[in-house]
Amino acid sequence: MKFIIKHEIKNRIRIHLPMKRLSFKEADTLEYYLKIHDEVGEVRVYERTADAVVFFTCDRSRIMEIIGAFSFDDINVPERVFESSGRELSAKYYDKIVTAVILHYAKRIILPISIRRVFDTVKTAGYILRGLRTLKNRRLQVEMLDAMAITVAVLTEDYNTASNVMFLLKVGDTLEEWTHKRSVDDLARRMSLNVDKVWLLTDDGEVQTDSSKVECGDRVIVRMGNMIPFDGEVIMGEAMVNQASMTGESVAVRKETGMSVFAGTVVEEGDLTIRVTQTEGCGRFDKIVKMIEESEKLKSSLESKAERLADKLVPYTLLAAGLTWAISRNVTKAVSVLMVDYSCALKMAMPISVLSAIKEASEYNITVKGGKFLEAVADADTIVFDKTGTITKAQPTVVRVVSFCDEPEDELLRQAACLEEHFPHSVARAVVDCALNKGLSHDELHTNVEYIVAHGIASQIDGERAIIGSYHFVFEDEGVTVADDKKEMFASLPDEYSHLYFAKNGELSACILIEDPMRKETRDVVRLVDRVTAKPVFMRG
Repeated sequence: MKFIIKHEIKNRIRIHLPMKRLSFKEADTLEYYLKIHDEVGEVRVYERTADAVVFFTCDRSRIMEIIGAFSFDDINVPERVFESSGRELSAKYYDKIVTAVILHYAKRIILPISIRRVFDTVKTAGYILRGLRTLKNRRLQVEMLDAMAITVAVLTEDYNTASNVMFLLKVGDTLEEWTHKRSVDDLARRMSLNVDKVWLLTDDGEVQTDSSKVECGDRVIVRMGNMIPFDGEVIMGEAMVNQASMTGESVAVRKETGMSVFAGTVVEEGDLTIRVTQTEGCGRFDKIVKMIEESEKLKSSLESKAERLADKLVPYTLLAAGLTWAISRNVTKAVSVLMVDYSCALKMAMPISVLSAIKEASEYNITVKGGKFLEAVADADTIVFDKTGTITKAQPTVVRVVSFCDEPEDELLRQAACLEEHFPHSVARAVVDCALNKGLSHDELHTNVEYIVAHGIASQIDGERAIIGSYHFVFEDEGVTVADDKKEMFASLPDEYSHLYFAKNGELSACILIEDPMRKETRDVVRLVDRVTAKPVFMRG
């Protein structure tokens, strides 16, 4: 792609494309292309001027190579990028404000005074209705002050003041609405799923299709390692599903026919065929936007207090305006008092502040469902942590292998790793990684592997039936026994670790002790919380 360098400093460059302007789709495409490169940091694309500002961490020659290789025709952009883009929204509100400014001043230049007066008088009716609605609810609110100020200005034939006040109110309302929508949409984009294609089960077999084309009742296949794209019901298959995105618990949950599954969860083991129950209007992005909008109803006491305070200021403002007129007999001064009112700022500032805080929290992977919960955290004197995946790494590691036969521990670990290497389960990876770190080569020793979802693995090693898995699978389903002289050792296995059992020919050969190690910052976090709350810190396993 040809481009012009308009400005350049270290690790930052501004380029111009040889076009008058970019469409929203073209601007999103360029931004997407640049951001998929690890060397590129922040990107700002300006569609009106066909410019782009790029922050990068690589050599200048490399960024030139990246930009030069760009072509609108060669980039396959996921549909979600366009759907969740806020570019069109921003342009819409920008145009609204610019149009309002142009019309306001053009009206003064072009229209005769008599027509302007009629026009302003008609517009006044709308603001009067807004003010009267607050009286209908038996409440004096800011809208009443606006209506009174505009009405008094029109009645005293001060049309310039009335026109300016209505213009500023319109711009203020547009800015407030724009800020609110941007905050909600930005937060929703951060929390939304990024699933573009799904495998649809049809009468003709499996067909890959856009997720946006899936309808309620369709059958979708989700295989091991993939994210479930829709809420649905399992109609075929069995799998272990990680629901950490919903519950915070990293331990997978078993799902089988007849059970419900939820969008955003991940299939760790097995395959599922689900019947979709919610799609159109109920997608994760739509749900998140709705959740955020609903969360604004969960106001903190400070938000509610600010609203009550704003409403309480209205009568005092009216009183001050009356006193001003009584003393000065100057209507303009009285109207000025009505306009210099702080209650509007109080009402607007608090919700925007809460939304900004929620958005900031989302950047650290923290989901906050309303202002009252932010306030609750500030007032908390006791913190309860969910241990797994919160204060631990949620990455199981092998601590020790306990041998219950004549074979050495390393040999048993080697055989266990040979079985486990075929499956991406977190515990299986821990066994394989431990063998790898010890330099234990585990070439294929077994015959075909039989995988039992949520239970374990069965195979043949040197003619012996070998199984590895949970207590339930090994001892209850398979009937494995422990040698008499090893029962005391078996009973003394430490409870602080998870146990993975390995057996051959119906007798326990080894127990692999597995732990979920603490994150390195856990100690400092717990100490900090304990110091702030001055109360015990509780952890749930």
